[in-house]
This record gives sequence, C-alpha cells and structure tokens, in this order.
Amino acid sequence: MSTSSSTVAVVGAGIAGLSAAIRLAVAGKKVIVFEQNSYTGGKVTAFEQKGFRFDMGPSLFTLPHLVDELFELARKNPREYFNYHTHDEVCRYLWDDGTKLTMYPSLDKNEAAVASVFGATEGEKLRDYFDQARVKYDLTAPFFLEKSLHRASTFLTPAVVKVLADIPKLGLFSTLNEENEKVFKAPKLVQLFNRYATYNGSSPYQTPGIMQMITHLEHSLGTHFPLGGMHEISQSLTRLAQELGVRFELGTRVEEFLIENKSIIGLVAGGKTWAVDQLVCNTDVKHAYNYLMPEQVKRPKKTLEQEPSSSALIFYWGLSTQFQELDLHNILFSDDYEKEFEHIQSNGPFWEDSTVYIHISNRLEPEDAPKDKDSWFVMVNTPYDQGQDWNEIVPLVREKVLERISKVLGTSIEPLIEMEEVLRPQDIEQRTSSVGGALYGTSSNDRMAAFLRHSNKSNSIKGLYFCGGSAHPGGGVPLCLLSGKIASEWLIEDE
Repeated sequence: MSTSSSTVAVVGAGIAGLSAAIRLAVAGKKVIVFEQNSYTGGKVTAFEQKGFRFDMGPSLFTLPHLVDELFELARKNPREYFNYHTHDEVCRYLWDDGTKLTMYPSLDKNEAAVASVFGATEGEKLRDYFDQARVKYDLTAPFFLEKSLHRASTFLTPAVVKVLADIPKLGLFSTLNEENEKVFKAPKLVQLFNRYATYNGSSPYQTPGIMQMITHLEHSLGTHFPLGGMHEISQSLTRLAQELGVRFELGTRVEEFLIENKSIIGLVAGGKTWAVDQLVCNTDVKHAYNYLMPEQVKRPKKTLEQEPSSSALIFYWGLSTQFQELDLHNILFSDDYEKEFEHIQSNGPFWEDSTVYIHISNRLEPEDAPKDKDSWFVMVNTPYDQGQDWNEIVPLVREKVLERISKVLGTSIEPLIEMEEVLRPQDIEQRTSSVGGALYGTSSNDRMAAFLRHSNKSNSIKGLYFCGGSAHPGGGVPLCLLSGKIASEWLIEDE
C-alpha cells in the first residue's frame, strides 16, 4: 500500500468515480470528489413519488463481486454494507403475435424453454451458443476489460498471444447479427440475442460479433438486484468512501482543469481554485475536452470523432394494478428490429416500431410500490440528442409504447397510470454531462471501437486520468467499476 499523501481530485461521483476514489483512499491518498449534482451516483440515482420508488438509470446488475471487491480492499465485510437478491429469471420476452419466452440463469431451463417455443433443434443449439459466449468472455475479459488497451504491457504476455491467435473465433470481423444468424433459424431468437448490442448503445447489425460474450454475464453468471434498488450500489460505495476519509464537494460544478507545463496542478470548481497533484476525470471525455481543458491541450481526434452511443427515453409510471405476466425484466420486441436500429442511427422516426423494456423493481423489492400496485420503468432506445424537438417526439413515443404494451397484455394501460415522470436525452445530458445524453459515451458500431475509447490515462498531460462510460472499457455498472480500477491503479503505479 502506498503511503503517499498526495491530493487527488476525482471529477464526477458516478460509479467509476466512486470506484477510483475508494481505491485511491485505500492507497493513502487524500481524495476530493467534485460533483455538480447534490447527490452521488451519476446515472445510478433514484426518486420517489406518491409511494412509488424508481431507480432512474441502470436496472440490470451483474458481476456483484466487483462491488464486493471494493469493501474487501478496505478490509470491510461487504454484507455489512451492501446486499442483493440473486434472481431466478433473466428476462421475459414478449412479441405482438402472442409469442412468449422466459429465459433463466440455467442452461437446462433455457434449453427446455426455447425448445417448447421454437422447437427442439433450436433448443439444442442454445448449448453451443452459450459455450461460444463463455469462450469469448473468458478469452478477452481478463485482458481487454480488466486491463488497459493503451499499454504495451497488456499485450506482452503469453496469454494475450493466445487470444490474438484465436481472433478468428472472436467474431471481430462479423456483426453480432451475422453471428446469431449462423446459429439460429428462428428470427425471433436472432432478435432476442441481437438485443445484447444495446448493452453498449450499439446496433447488432454493425457491432462486432464478439459482443455475444455479454450473454454469458446474464445466462451463465446470473442476474441480481440490490436490496434497496440499484441506487444502493452508489450509496453504499459513497458511505464506504466517506468512512475512508474521502471528501465530497456536492453541488460543485467543475469549471476548468488547471494545467501548467503539461501537468495537472489544480482545478477551478464552485468559483474556487483547488490545488491538486493528480486528477481523475469521471465526466464524459467530450465534455471534458470541450469545456474543461485549455485550448492548447492536444485533442485525441479519432476518439472524439467516434459516433455517440444511443440514448433513451424513459417513462416512470406508477400503476394502480399488477400484471402477473410481467417480472423484474421484460422486453416487448418490435416487429422489424433492423428498421428500428436504422431509425435510431439515422435520427429517423424510431417511435413507429420501438422495442419496449419494462423494469418492475417491486417484484423483488415490494416496498417500491404501494400494495397491489406496480412501479414501472419503461424505456425505449433513442438517438442521442441532436437538437430534435423532444416536446413533439415524447407524445408520439408515449402513444406507441402504450399501444404495444396494451396489445401484448390485452388491457388498456393508460387509465391505470397514477403518476408519471419522463426522462429525455437532454435531461440525461444536463444531469450527467454525457454529450447528447449518450448512455455509453461512444457506440461500438466498429470493430476497432474498443481501441478508440479514451485511454484511462492522458498521453499528453501528466497527472490526468480518465474513467467512466466514455473511457475504457465502457459503460454500464460492471465496466465503470473496472474503469475506476484501471485508472486508479495506473495513477498509483505511476507514483
């Protein structure tokens, strides 16, 4: 453990920033976290209205050991701070024609479920498909998710040589849709496994086939849900950070990074100048370069020109009744998935045929809704904000979403809505500084996208590090936790 008492600023109290702050505090650093909002957690936040509680951001929790690891580093018992349910279902899938399929974190159950809906042959293919996903994950995760892609040391090991030799097996030169069509004949099954491209804000018709490995996280390693909701991930980490002496400056917008002789010397935040020795940037990298850095700082052009990921339009509905057809996670698929993604990417009329995701947290956390009622988090994927008239778009989306849900459930939903809030892409940008409200920074619609994500360390400014969804390895709770780990460990190593 380092005994250095240098002062490190962490800009942004999202999941990655909290991860970095905790690790740096454990290493003996004096850590100050600056956050523009009055709360920590970034996208992982929550609200309550009329007795209905909602997580506002991510709703899927995988790889819980990455949270536990932070408590263990601080020599704390994770179970005294943070606990979670392990769910016996992955997701319920529903189509307009009445087709229904429930998937599980169990290969045998999944094989039987798929066989019952799509035939025995498709069920048998599932075993090979999940095995392929596991191989892709096991080959790449230790090197390309848990380590930097911008350090020679990551690649100079015999194990990585083996990974590079297996590149043809990884699906880097085909799309996720092409990989799925090689295995399954049923279009609905292809559509189901295509949806995993949305986990990093991408299109299955463009993102590389290696993204198949995401299915391994859910179907083999399991899905979970924190006691107290997703918000409890950020809040438990905040409490741990405070116990470790991390200082939080909430409601304090960072205005400028102070750089002298190509080195970080401080920052301006809340109208004050703060001297720091190093800085970990947990804000969107485009925002950082556009608004926080002096003009003379060299811009990583290829990285900043990457296509932003998709965004989302989210309706938070308090319903006066419950539907037993729905569980914690539910997907109501569009009729034409390829056209849906074409519209998202071209900023077209995506609302005409949108896939609808419904998350109902009170299935596992009954206190999230009044008795016999439901808290619905209803999301559709959208283009990132490019100046669209969302005041015009939101009612169009709402009408189509209600139409799809009502058709699938056989009940008119609108009369059952007791309360409603809406989160639009520009709201996401305002609250999190994610340019355009892009949920995952840049998309992965290119086989080289992973290598073009921003490095966890600046190659031009000494003492400047990056973490979060727009930096390596990407967005989502698990990857953000890893991003904070890579950035903080690199900083400590540099000292």
